[in-house]
Amino acid sequence: MSNEASNWRRCSTCKKDIDFHQIYWVCNVSTCNRKRTGTIFCTVSCWEAHVPIMRHRESWAVEKTSPTREAWAREQAAAESASRPATSSSQSSASTAPKRESRRTLIRPASSSSTQASSEIPHDILIVASKMKSYIRAVSGMNTSDTSLDVLSDHVRALCDRAIREAGRDERRTVMGRDFPDPE
Repeated sequence: MSNEASNWRRCSTCKKDIDFHQIYWVCNVSTCNRKRTGTIFCTVSCWEAHVPIMRHRESWAVEKTSPTREAWAREQAAAESASRPATSSSQSSASTAPKRESRRTLIRPASSSSTQASSEIPHDILIVASKMKSYIRAVSGMNTSDTSLDVLSDHVRALCDRAIREAGRDERRTVMGRDFPDPE
């Protein structure tokens, strides 16, 4: 926004102008106060209008005062100068390496050096024990030993490794359902 603006911002509900150094209201819910959404309201009734739309369970309006014209100009200048170096560095790093090459670089080491990768990967249980046990009991009426969780997790890891290789062959960074073998 330029320094010559006649108002600070507009109400998110009624779109009425909110001038500099004027009282306004914001919602206390964090999702309404993010930088990109940043909802503000000229009156409490405008705030109340947004509550059923956003489906807040418990919320309230917080009274605030808009900045002065000079303070707003300083904030804008600081934000503008802070965003310039970040934009130029991200453009330079993007232009140095093609995206396709970086994909290959990221995919190949994971599938080619399995000894290094296996030492860094945690060996956790990948199966929800209660879901597996209830399935086996529902299908067969049998109980399930806890040792079966380790074995089944190893099978899942092998299936995942195969799916990762399939996605890598297609030069994708997303493992999809089609990468897994069909069940027998």
